[in-house]
Amino acid sequence: MLKKLLPAVLLGLLALLTPLPCLSAPQNPAEPPTAERLTAMLRQFLVDAAQGNVAGFESFFADDVIYTRSAGVVTNKPEILKNVTNLRPTPESKSVYSAEDVTVHDYGDTAIVAFRLVARTEHSDGKVETENYRNTGTFLRRNGRWQVIAWQSTKIPAAPAPK
Repeated sequence: MLKKLLPAVLLGLLALLTPLPCLSAPQNPAEPPTAERLTAMLRQFLVDAAQGNVAGFESFFADDVIYTRSAGVVTNKPEILKNVTNLRPTPESKSVYSAEDVTVHDYGDTAIVAFRLVARTEHSDGKVETENYRNTGTFLRRNGRWQVIAWQSTKIPAAPAPK
C-alpha cells in the first residue's frame, strides 16, 4: 500500500514546491520589469521632491503610508504633503536629489527598494552641501498601481574631516 502511495505523495510535494508562474511573473507581459519600473518611479519622485511637486508626492505615497524620517519621527501622508512646499527651490537655495546603489527585491505585488539618497544643496553664497541617506521603501501594487506603503530614512553621518 505504501509503495502505491509514495509516487502520489512525491508528485504532490513536487507540485507544492514548484513556483507558480502567476505568483512570480508580471501580471501584464507588456509592462517593464518591476525593478525597472520602480527605479523609474523613484527617480521621477526625486525630481518632484526637488521641485516641491505636491502631485508627485500624492501619487508616490499610498494614503496609508507609514514614513519614518531620519530623525526617528513617524509620520503619515497628510503630514508629508503639508511639508512638500518647503522643498521648493528658493533664491537662497536649490536642492537636487539622486538615487545611488538602488536594489529592488520583487515579491509579486510587493517590492522592497533600498538605495542611497544623495541630497545636494547649492546656496546663493556658492556654498554646496551634500548629505547622504540610506532609504528603504516598501511598494505595493494595488489595482495595477504601485505606491509606497512604508518608508524608512536614515542619515549617513558625514565622514570626519581629515586632521
